Amino acid sequence: MSYDFNFTFIWNNFDVVLMGLVNSLRLAALSIPIAMALGLLLALIYVDGHRIGRGLVAGYVEVVRNAPLLLWVYLVFYGVPQATGLRYDREVSFVATLSCYGAAYLVEVFRSGLESVPRGQIDAGYAIGMTSPQVLLHVRLPTMFRIILPALSNSCISLFKDTSIAMVLGIPELAFTAQWINTSTFRVVEAWMVIVPLYLVTTYAIIFALRRLERRFKVA
Repeated sequence: MSYDFNFTFIWNNFDVVLMGLVNSLRLAALSIPIAMALGLLLALIYVDGHRIGRGLVAGYVEVVRNAPLLLWVYLVFYGVPQATGLRYDREVSFVATLSCYGAAYLVEVFRSGLESVPRGQIDAGYAIGMTSPQVLLHVRLPTMFRIILPALSNSCISLFKDTSIAMVLGIPELAFTAQWINTSTFRVVEAWMVIVPLYLVTTYAIIFALRRLERRFKVA
C-alpha cells in the first residue's frame, strides 16, 4: 500500500508548532533550576545532616523515583486540590511536580559530587581560617560542580524530554501540538515526522551547549 503524504496543514500552522517548542523549553527552564536547588539542599542534608534528616531524604528519593512521573502529575493536579482545597493552574502544577521529581534524581548526583571532593581541599580551607559556610561556598560547591557536570547534563536533558508529559494536562507544549495535529487532520505520520526531529534537534543543541560547558570546567 502507498501512503499519500500531506504536510499542508502542518506548514500552514507551523507557528503553532514552534510555539509548542517554546513552551517545552519554558517549562524546562522553570523546572530545572528549581529541581537543582531542591536537589542540592536535600543532598547537603543527606551528607552533612543528622541521621533523621538523612533518613527522610532517602525516603523521599525512594518514594518519588519508584513511581512514574505521570502518576505524580495526576496526583498533584487532581488529588492535592481535592484533598486540601488548594487551587493552582496547570502549568504551576506541572512545574512543581517536575521540579520535585527531578530533585529526587539530582539528590544522588549532588551527593556523589559532594562526597568526591578531596578531603585535603576541605582541610586546607579550614586551615586558612575559613568557616564551614565559606568552605562550602568557596571549596566544596565549585569542586563538586566541576565533578558532576556530565551527570548533571544528562539529568537536565532528561527533564527537558519529560516536559512532554505536560500534554496530559492540556498544556500546549510540543507533544500536545502533535496530538492537536492528529485530532485535527488524522495525519499521524506527518505530525510525528515533524515533531520528532524538532525534539532531536533541540536535544542535540542542548547537548552541544552542555558539552562545551563540561570541556570548559572539566577537572584535569
